[in-house]
Amino acid sequence: MDFFSLLTLIGGLALFLYGMNVMGDSLKKLSGGKLEYFLQKLTSNRIKGFLLGLCVTAVIQSSSATTVMLVGFVNSGIMKLSQTISIIMGANIGTTVTAWLLSLSGINGESFFIRLFKPSSFTPVLAVIGIIMTMVAKTDKKRDIGTILIGFAVLMFGMETMSGAMDGLKDDPKFTQILVMFSNPVMGILSGLILTAIIQSSSASVGILQALSTTGTITYATAIPIILGQNIGTTITPILSAINGNKDAKRVAYSCLFIKIIGVVIVSVVFYFLNSILSFSFMSEYVNVLNIAVVHTLFNIISTVILMPFCNQLEKLAVTLIKGNGEDDDTENDPFSTLDDRFLSMPAFAVDKCRELTYDMICISQSAIRMSTDLLYNYDKNINDKITKYESKVDKYEDKISAYLIELASKKLNMSDSHEVTTLLHIIGDVERISDHAVNISESAYEIYSKKIHFSEDAKNEIITLTNAVREILEITTNVLKDNNIELAKKVEPLEQIIDKLKLKIKNNHIKRLQNGECTVELGFILSDILTNYERVADHCSNIAVYILGTANNLFESHDYLNHIKNDGENEFFEQYDFYKNKYKI
Repeated sequence: MDFFSLLTLIGGLALFLYGMNVMGDSLKKLSGGKLEYFLQKLTSNRIKGFLLGLCVTAVIQSSSATTVMLVGFVNSGIMKLSQTISIIMGANIGTTVTAWLLSLSGINGESFFIRLFKPSSFTPVLAVIGIIMTMVAKTDKKRDIGTILIGFAVLMFGMETMSGAMDGLKDDPKFTQILVMFSNPVMGILSGLILTAIIQSSSASVGILQALSTTGTITYATAIPIILGQNIGTTITPILSAINGNKDAKRVAYSCLFIKIIGVVIVSVVFYFLNSILSFSFMSEYVNVLNIAVVHTLFNIISTVILMPFCNQLEKLAVTLIKGNGEDDDTENDPFSTLDDRFLSMPAFAVDKCRELTYDMICISQSAIRMSTDLLYNYDKNINDKITKYESKVDKYEDKISAYLIELASKKLNMSDSHEVTTLLHIIGDVERISDHAVNISESAYEIYSKKIHFSEDAKNEIITLTNAVREILEITTNVLKDNNIELAKKVEPLEQIIDKLKLKIKNNHIKRLQNGECTVELGFILSDILTNYERVADHCSNIAVYILGTANNLFESHDYLNHIKNDGENEFFEQYDFYKNKYKI
């Protein structure tokens, strides 16, 4: 191999790895977080877990990526170690799909139809279709499909380029001597392990071996131990991912390693023992790309069949070898454990986790408002202290979620995920302000209690009516966030308008009572503070609903949405407005 052939080989390898990366990333984007949710939710038994691991890995073309997901899930307390063992086994078989796709490059024949199925014939067509889709498509889904086609075309082109660059090696005696060295099972396993650990993908390293097999110099004796080593080398990615994880995350990563090592030891010991007795004749035969795909798949199927009945024992092995240090045992009590950096590579899933925490956050703010409004009539210092703690807790939620969302925004997001991130950043700010108003209301309640002053019956009844309206708008908004309920969100703005009107009417009534000597100026200042905080709570609820509705209607400015519902003849708004006007009368 001369210098220029080496350059071609390096270029082909770069295209091959890039194409595999692009295709895998686009497949994950196209799934929109569904694959992660399937793994998280549908693992109630061993068979389901195995099938899910197989299917998810076949789609994203990487067992390492699947295992890294599992490390993240367990580290966050979303899944348990026992749920992951069978998924890992399914992933080991699912990852062999890539080798079967690459085996298409081995199709030979001169007839039109056979040549049509060769990658060199159809990948240029896929590339053109993919480029057109990415340039003209108006939806993220179609652009992702286009990128998948481009990634696959680049992958196959890289494979063809590597094969062409290696073609001259078949006549190189030095290369033949190296291959003979790798026929030694230990050397072959080590070489496959090191290569895969470096590029962190068994699919890619098997693809390189398939490209090398096109030289016609790779025998079964050389290929089999290298493939065995490649299966162990792929575990480096989850192990690296789990370094900063808790004990259970480390156990997931090392379970993957144990499964591979035990499988390789059992299969290799049995295989080479039988070979020493029976002297398999095929060991000296040359392999092609299809043969390598078959060997890769057979190994993973055989090792899975052997180990599947021992899932519980594998779990116990991981627990025994990876001891806990007592500091990271309780992830379930950490609400922010789901904000795992591993999920940043799964934007749709990460956004959903942020949305779940935002819902938890507004539930805390809602409880704080409910308690603070109760204090107006029955002051309790313990409740007041609890409201202060809730407000501090909500502040922590805002800091953690916003920091994670900002980090997520720096990743490559599709249009939908980008809008979701922006919307959530706005919403958590409004939710945090609601908790601040709960503290303000509790301060007004303390002032009423400490100064031993009382509202008139009329004023008290008016405040109760307004309080009920504020509680309802906050209840609606909380449920909107829980289910992303668009129809429910439409009820928020009409009620907010009613709350504004109630505030003005209560103020006017207070002025009349003041003129009649039925109320005091001092009480008026407290009433004004309460009314202002109530109005602001309603305003923040309105903002949250508008962000959600605006995103659903592709109107990302709040003013655009408000003008849309008020001025474009939407009868639904006015019907809700009249309903709340009659419900909350003063």
